[in-house]
Amino acid sequence: MKTEQIISCLIVDDESIAREVIASHLAKIANIRIVASCKNAMEAFYWINNETIDLLFLDINMPELSGISFAKTINKDIKIIFTTAYRDFAVEGFELKAVDYLLKPIAFDRLLKAVNRYFEIVNYTEKPLNQHQHNIDFIFVRSDRKMIKIDFDSILYIESLSDYLKIHLANEIIVTRETISSIEAKLPQNNFMRIHRSYIISIPHISIYTNEFISIQKESLPISRSYKKEVLERLENL
Repeated sequence: MKTEQIISCLIVDDESIAREVIASHLAKIANIRIVASCKNAMEAFYWINNETIDLLFLDINMPELSGISFAKTINKDIKIIFTTAYRDFAVEGFELKAVDYLLKPIAFDRLLKAVNRYFEIVNYTEKPLNQHQHNIDFIFVRSDRKMIKIDFDSILYIESLSDYLKIHLANEIIVTRETISSIEAKLPQNNFMRIHRSYIISIPHISIYTNEFISIQKESLPISRSYKKEVLERLENL
């Protein structure tokens, strides 16, 4: 396959944050075009009937018509990558010859692996699936009815307050309505690390760490028991 060929993708998920995470990941991959992002199967039917779709990112657990039921109705030439928060659906998904099965929250590296698997299945000779030459080093978050650009290297740490997040920067705090798991999936894993169910920290901004806490600037953030082994192993290998 020549690297100019574009793969047309459709995202189908009833959760807007889930759609945004997948779209954000796909934007980092060359030769991928998002045709549309749909909140249910009915919307997806329109695009499938009116556009050429190569690859479908399909949530399994949706109201009215599940992803499994929807998958059984579409053209078999359209390849499917299932997405879900529930592990129990994996077997049924693979019985439909799905390309892959992604468990939420979906990390970029895992999604990239799934898309590369798509290229292997359709027997393309080249896989233009590296990130764009100029990596995206920022995200947009919604705050106070605006979309605000935040550079990854400006983030000190992120704090969860139920359905809201406080993104701590050097000189300000940005509050956004989002879950910590959804924003974790959007962050580059080499620079960020979850240390607690309520905290994600920027590794380059760590000043001090012990077995119990991590200090960033003047803040000491706790390392929870469930994350301790993974966190300490990673820090010791830096």
